[in-house]
Amino acid sequence: MFAVTVSDGPKWQSDLPMETQEEWTAHAAFMNGLVDEGLVLLGGPLEGIHQRLLIVRADDAEHVKLRLEEDPWHSDGLLRIATIAPWTLRLGSLD
Repeated sequence: MFAVTVSDGPKWQSDLPMETQEEWTAHAAFMNGLVDEGLVLLGGPLEGIHQRLLIVRADDAEHVKLRLEEDPWHSDGLLRIATIAPWTLRLGSLD
C-alpha cells in the first residue's frame, strides 16, 4: 500500500470550493472509478494545508503515478502529486 499526498496545482482556484473547480464532474467520476477498481481505498482533503490524502493499493509507486496522472485534474494543472510513499498498516484494517 501507498500513502499519496496531492497538492494544489497552478490552475487550482483557492477561492472556490472543490466541487466548483473546473472539470469537477470528470475528476469525481475518475476518482470513483479508481475506488471501484480497488486502487484507491480511502481519500479526501486534509484540512488547512491544501493537500489531499489517498491510501492506495498497488504493486509499485510507478503504477500509482501513472494512474493518477490520467485524472483530468492532473492533466489540467489543478492538482499535482506531492508524495507517493510506501505505507504499512499496523493498526486497524481496511477490510
